[in-house]
Amino acid sequence: MITFPANPADITIFILAAGRGERMRPLSNTTPKPLLKVLGKSLLEHHLQRLATQGFQKIIINVAHLGQKIIDTIGGGQSFGLDIIYSFEENGALETLGGVRNALDKIQSEHFLLLNADIWCDCDFRSLLAHQPEVAHLLMTTNPSHHPEGDFILEESGKLSLGLPGDGLTRQTYTGIGIYNKSFIASLDKGYSLLGPLLRAEIKKNKLSGSMHHGQWFDIGTPERLIQVNQLLLK
Repeated sequence: MITFPANPADITIFILAAGRGERMRPLSNTTPKPLLKVLGKSLLEHHLQRLATQGFQKIIINVAHLGQKIIDTIGGGQSFGLDIIYSFEENGALETLGGVRNALDKIQSEHFLLLNADIWCDCDFRSLLAHQPEVAHLLMTTNPSHHPEGDFILEESGKLSLGLPGDGLTRQTYTGIGIYNKSFIASLDKGYSLLGPLLRAEIKKNKLSGSMHHGQWFDIGTPERLIQVNQLLLK
């Protein structure tokens, strides 16, 4: 029997679902990107079913663009055996970091899992519970064809680094999945805020760690990629 250093039922999951999905137009004009379907089921449903199977219970979903459609479709989580609450960004999406900071009072655990809704991944989210980072621990993967340059360098020590332009070092891609420290996020200002600049700043301070995901992972960023993912998974 596999044991984990923290009980998944005690950990809050924050699912980012507020983005407009500009690159997914025209599909995202009428359907929020998290409700687009892979293998006949929405991306959000795939996440929720996997989380429920792995023992997680507390879910926060932030919504903005067509957010009521997400709420109407998913509801309070009873059909998944989950407790789902929503953070509605009424004046428009606050971006990743801003959305999390805006709903921080809803997060019940010291560390929380942050998850992009617009990806498909077969990972075991419980593996991240082994980490209790000062700032964040990111799940990394090999670079997809549409992002060959990657994001960060995962060192043998488990620390993340940036490297220098043209240094020839191999970078990996951030999956959009990580475990974050609530106290650190609470120290930041509220309002519209991007996550990327914060991650790079903290990596420069040697504050971020990471681990590799070796299974399936797809960033569903465009209509073409949505078609490709469905075709690949059907095979």
